[in-house]
This record gives sequence, C-alpha cells and structure tokens, in this order.
Amino acid sequence: MKKILLSLLIFGGVLNAQAQDSDSDEQKEGWTTEGNIQLLFNQSAFNAEWTGGGTSNIAGNLIFNYDFNYLKDDFTWDSKILVDYGLTKQKGDEFPRKTSDRLEFNSVAGKQVEDSNWFYSFFTNFRTQVTKGYTFSKDAETGETIRTERTSFFSPAYLQFGPGMLWKKSENFYVNIAPATARFIFVDSDFTSVEGYQDGDYFGVDKGSSSRFELGASVSAYAKFDIIENVKMENILNLYS
Repeated sequence: MKKILLSLLIFGGVLNAQAQDSDSDEQKEGWTTEGNIQLLFNQSAFNAEWTGGGTSNIAGNLIFNYDFNYLKDDFTWDSKILVDYGLTKQKGDEFPRKTSDRLEFNSVAGKQVEDSNWFYSFFTNFRTQVTKGYTFSKDAETGETIRTERTSFFSPAYLQFGPGMLWKKSENFYVNIAPATARFIFVDSDFTSVEGYQDGDYFGVDKGSSSRFELGASVSAYAKFDIIENVKMENILNLYS
C-alpha cells in the first residue's frame, strides 16, 4: 500500500507540473513516431592491492523505447513499445545475472466526447520478460553456485484489456480509467506441474494450469515533459485491483 501511495504522490507531482505547460505540444493529425535506442556498457576493475573495496565487473544494458501515435478528427490512438534488458558479470561469479528484463506494450484508443478532453476508450497492456530468470544458491558441500530456472519468456506474461474513459491533454499527458478490466496471466505449465506444487504458488496459477483469468479495475497514466533542452522525463503508472 505504501508503494502505491508513493507512486501516486510522485505521479501527482508530475501531473501538476505538466498541467501548467502550454498547449504547444498539441498533437498533429496522422501518424507520429518518436523514440530512442540506447546501448550502455560499463566495466570496473580493481587490483588486489586496492584497499577501498569493490569487485571487478562488466555490465551492459539495451533499451528500446518507441511511441507510435495516431490522430484523425475525434479519434486518437497512442501506443508504446518498451524493451529493457541488462546483464552484469562479477569477477568470481560462474554465471552472469540480469539487472533488468522487461518487454512491454501499451496501447489506448479513444473516441472524443464532444469538444472536451474526455474520450471513450479501450486499452491493452502486455508485459513479459525476454530471457530465462534464475534464483541462485550455494552448494553446501562444494560451495559452487547453483542456479534454478524460475521464469522464462512468456512465463509469466500478463495481458490486460478493457473499455473505459480516457482524459487526454496531449499525446504526452493522459490518464485512462478502466473499471472493467480483464487480466490474463500466462505461464509454462512445467512450473505448475512439479511435485508438491500447491494452487497459486507460481504467480497465482493453479496446479497443472498454464493461465489464470481475473476481472478487476485499472488506472493507467502517462506523462512526458522536457526538463531542459534535449533532456526529457517520462513517467508511466499502471495500477490494477
């Protein structure tokens, strides 16, 4: 609950700042695209005589972040694809470890309600990870690292969609409220079919099953604005209950 309240407070500050902006970023009709691809690389090395502490390591991160927006008369459609994947390998470790792994697609379409900032809407959200995820432990006898597969591509995967109402100031600032949201959780049944498995142990999915269905409500919001020239801040909020 504290995390949700903190997220709301942070995003509330963003909304307040964005609301004071002018309408200079009014969306143009037709298709518009914007995004970036980032490849980050880092290496740290420490010799045996260094007394300050630290472990030699190498790390890399790839980020793909693109927006696809469409406007025609009173119809609007905003979509975002986000891929964020990072690995790090420390000296002495047998295996590299993930620092981030996210594949997400967000899309919301709306039909304007008369001449206002409100739209009848339908949204879709999909998220999963790119590669397998592991838990790590030590062998009591040999001291070797043991890694156990915990997740994989599409396990878990979350799919949400539903109708609602969209309040949209611009393509860079909107809030969508969907009181009837369907949510599917997909997993590999290999994880739910192991001996001793109890219903719900793996992302809430029952024994031997590969999916779970839920019906609830969701609120999603998006804000992006310039801090200084060539520096932008982007905030994404997704709540489901």
